[in-house]
Order: sequence, then C-alpha cells, then structure tokens
Amino acid sequence: MTSALLTDITIFVLALLVGFEVISKVPATLHTPLMSAANSIHGIILVGAMLIAASANNALGYVLAFIAAAFAAMNVVGGYVVTGRMLKMFRRRPTPVPAGQDGKAGQDGKAGQVSPDGQARQVTSSGTSS
Repeated sequence: MTSALLTDITIFVLALLVGFEVISKVPATLHTPLMSAANSIHGIILVGAMLIAASANNALGYVLAFIAAAFAAMNVVGGYVVTGRMLKMFRRRPTPVPAGQDGKAGQDGKAGQVSPDGQARQVTSSGTSS
C-alpha cells in the first residue's frame, strides 16, 4: 500500500465522518429542502467522477469511476424529484365540485347524491334518500 493511497483513504474516511456529523445535526423538517437545494454539489461530484474516469488507467479505476458517477447521477435525479414533489405541495388545489350529476343543487335546493349503481337520488332534510 502506497502512502498516496493511505492518504486518500484517510481523507475519504474523515470526509465520511464529518459529513455524517453535519447531516445528523440538521432537523428533519429542514433536511429535505437542504438536500434538494444541494443539486449543484452533486453535479460537481458528477463532473469529478467523469474526470476520474478520464484519468483512470486500470480496471479498478474504471470501476470506481463508474460507481462514483452512478451514485452522483442518482443524487442529482433524486434531488430534482424531491424538489418537484415539494413544489407540488404549494400548488392550489382545485375547488371541489358540488354533489350531483351536473354539479347543481336539486329542485328543492338540496344537493343530489349518486348511488354506487349510478342512479341519482335526492337527500331529504332527515338525511335519508328518496
């Protein structure tokens, strides 16, 4: 084992420990918005993985570069999916259509109901259908 490899492994392990400590201190309510906003970081990681792949000169280098690129790409796509889902939460919901087949109240001002077999019914003031 060369000293350069030992140095790289040491930096990798320290980065894992620091990353775990930083992420574990973030409250759950802020975790998703912060991680989805970090897509640019994942994009930089993806570029780094491609640079490693370009400079690899053996099979182990190619395999590690492929794994790094695959994980970085999953992070980028996942971040955009999470961001899209979060933005959907803030859209206005459509107003509900009043009960009845045509969306209008019955002749007596009460809304009609549709039974499971598709037959329209009028609801009386006592709550029973006629």
